[in-house]
Amino acid sequence: MKVKVLGCSGGVGGELRTTSLLVDDHILIDAGTGVADLPLDDLLKIDHIFLTHAHLDHIVSIPLLLDSAMGLRDAPITVHAHPGTIEALKAHVFNWQIWPDFNQIPNAEHPFLQYAAIVPGQAVALSGVTVTALPADHVVPALGFQVNSGIRSLVFTGDTVGSDAFWDYVNQIENLKYLIIETAFRNADAELARISKHLCPQTLASELSKARLQPNTFITHLKPGEGEIIMQEIAANSMTQHCKALLQHQEFDLK
Repeated sequence: MKVKVLGCSGGVGGELRTTSLLVDDHILIDAGTGVADLPLDDLLKIDHIFLTHAHLDHIVSIPLLLDSAMGLRDAPITVHAHPGTIEALKAHVFNWQIWPDFNQIPNAEHPFLQYAAIVPGQAVALSGVTVTALPADHVVPALGFQVNSGIRSLVFTGDTVGSDAFWDYVNQIENLKYLIIETAFRNADAELARISKHLCPQTLASELSKARLQPNTFITHLKPGEGEIIMQEIAANSMTQHCKALLQHQEFDLK
């Protein structure tokens, strides 16, 4: 089982793509702009989308994915998300004004878009992989996720300022191999990071000090044009100097 990075940037420009991870060929963790790079045949294989939260850079490809796939496959696509995220999608995206309500198309009894609410600690088993929702602290309802093959686990924080509750879960994962954690801002923007509930290098160090294990750690959601500075600041701290920047197209083997 593999996890492929379709996008990991905190913005766009050139070849930068926003957050999305492809698990095997049928599960997405977030649906940022990187999803649109997949060929149509690959888009048609996606059955499940797990969302960390409702911000545009994490959901932007869902409407067009649904529109492209409907009519070319029979099975619906299920979006697994925090109840607050589902309410935001219903109110602000799939509302017939921004985009058609695929939860009512072709009809309410057999919609092409299905919602499945999940909360921290809840696990969803899907053909050889278990995805478990983890706590996250962001400016909107948010989750992180554990992707577990049974042999190895990958944990993705989603957008977060960090939380003790998150580490309470993660520190119980004995087969944790990879950690993908956001750091959106440089230290000079620490106040902006605090207000928007993102991490910067100094708060990243504080969060990683709570980890019981030392998995291979990768940094995501770097702001365009500031990634080099952020990674330099991360490397300068003994607590975080082992961290590496997450790369688009990078793959993780969980077997």
